[in-house]
Amino acid sequence: MSEFLKLAYELISAILYNIISIFINLGTGLWHLLVTSWPEYASIVGSYFSTLSLPGQILSVILIVILIAIPIALIVLVIRAIILRRKLHAENDDNVTLYKEIGRLNRQILQLMDEKDKILSIKVSSMGAIDPELLHKTLEEMPDKPREAKGVPVIEGIPIVQGAQIANAAEVPMITNRPVSSSAAAGAAVAGVNETKIAEAITAGITNAQRIRSKGDEFAIRFPKLQSVDEKYADFQRPDYDDNITLQEFTERYRLFAASRMHLYYTPEIVRRFVAGMAASRILILEGISGTGKTSLPYSFSRYLNYPATIISVQPSFRDRTELLGYFNEFSKRFNETEFLRALYEADYREDPTIIVLDEMNLARIEYYFAEMLSVLELPNKDEWTLDLVPTAWPGDPEKMKDGKIFVSPHTWFVGTANNDDSTFTITDKVYDRAMPIELNERADPFECEDTPPVFITCDHLEELFAKAKEEHPISEATMTKMAKINQYLLTRFKLSFGNRIMKQMYDFIPVYVACGGTELDGLDYILARKVFKKFESQNISFVRDEIKGLIAYMEKTFGKTHMQDSYAYLARVQNLY
Repeated sequence: MSEFLKLAYELISAILYNIISIFINLGTGLWHLLVTSWPEYASIVGSYFSTLSLPGQILSVILIVILIAIPIALIVLVIRAIILRRKLHAENDDNVTLYKEIGRLNRQILQLMDEKDKILSIKVSSMGAIDPELLHKTLEEMPDKPREAKGVPVIEGIPIVQGAQIANAAEVPMITNRPVSSSAAAGAAVAGVNETKIAEAITAGITNAQRIRSKGDEFAIRFPKLQSVDEKYADFQRPDYDDNITLQEFTERYRLFAASRMHLYYTPEIVRRFVAGMAASRILILEGISGTGKTSLPYSFSRYLNYPATIISVQPSFRDRTELLGYFNEFSKRFNETEFLRALYEADYREDPTIIVLDEMNLARIEYYFAEMLSVLELPNKDEWTLDLVPTAWPGDPEKMKDGKIFVSPHTWFVGTANNDDSTFTITDKVYDRAMPIELNERADPFECEDTPPVFITCDHLEELFAKAKEEHPISEATMTKMAKINQYLLTRFKLSFGNRIMKQMYDFIPVYVACGGTELDGLDYILARKVFKKFESQNISFVRDEIKGLIAYMEKTFGKTHMQDSYAYLARVQNLY
């Protein structure tokens, strides 16, 4: 067997050598490979073949056959490709005949389309004015499928009529009590429809011209779902809001409400982060393993506010804004509305906070389908938070729609849930920078408490509580000094900086976090871990592993070992990933 291996080794080595020579000198190499080297191959085979055992000789023959078949197959494939290419580009008689036949069929199609237009023109001229009410009544009574005339075959609901059948038509159709000419009758037979079918086809264009209508005309309703919201709030009674509740009472009562009414348990830390996150951004991202209550947290919070959240299940097919907002159907002249659009529009009627949940938001790329909303929420002037739905306004459009645009109410918060597994997309820095991420990796222990009712609180009062927290709990000078040191260290060693957006969120988050019962350093710890150190995951950590060790040591020197535990744990976890 070793002799066969030697034979195979030397034979394949010689062939590989010649293949390499092809790239050096293609012409010479091909000639040498296919013509002049056969004596060499035969010599190698002859020198070993007689010394091989019977199995070795059989394997040798198989090897030789395979090595001969490979170049032959390649040559055959190349030749066939050349022949096929020449056939495809050849201007032979068969191709010319085929092209002529295609042209003839195209001309026949155009002639049939012209005849159809002429028939419809004859119908319009013979009908005169059409009473829209009578037409509408007739169309409602019209059967779903056209009648099958005697002796006229029907294919997929369309009668197929020939010239003889047209000539023998026994009935002359009547439209609005006026007889139709024989040409029109023939047209009716060709179209395979009764008089009401013809009326429907003719008036399709006429009704389009009548669609500048007054409010209340059913044809003018482009946004039925949004107009149902207008009707809902036409006689809306404003509830009695609690404008005396404090921020700490607000957060603690929610925790007790969720436990007593919905049997959902959350730690005070998670509730503080959620409420402080609402103060810092209109977008919150709840991350963590499955089953920790990511979706139930915003839903139960909305029930606590007496206004249940709208939950949108994000699909992997989401690619652009139409998945959330819908689109205008040019054929039906209606807007295909979504629940997201309805909730966004209804928020403009509400005084209390509105929560819209994007469940499993990273099943699709967030920066694709949510891009416009990310940009709108960044505008400093909230009066400019508008979304274009249609280019022009129509009479009868929803009341709060102006010039085809709807207003994104500042009373609205978007809460997304995200799992980090192989079925999801990575959330990019563009999204993280604009949102407040909150991790839920553990379930809180159940506890007993008294029944706690929900609250009625206006969004304006909630914003006042946030502003009051910033006045009463501003970030101290000592903490600001430590923040500056960390920022300088990150900029020097990692080319990272807090950035203006993160600084603004920090000034909004930390005071509210403190007002809800937390501490200043714990709030700073959370911002550093989730907003700043999160950027390490997008870098090549293998090059900065030692620098992370130095960063931990520097933070322990600056803040002490007892504080900033969340940041230390997060840095250690990132470092262990590589």
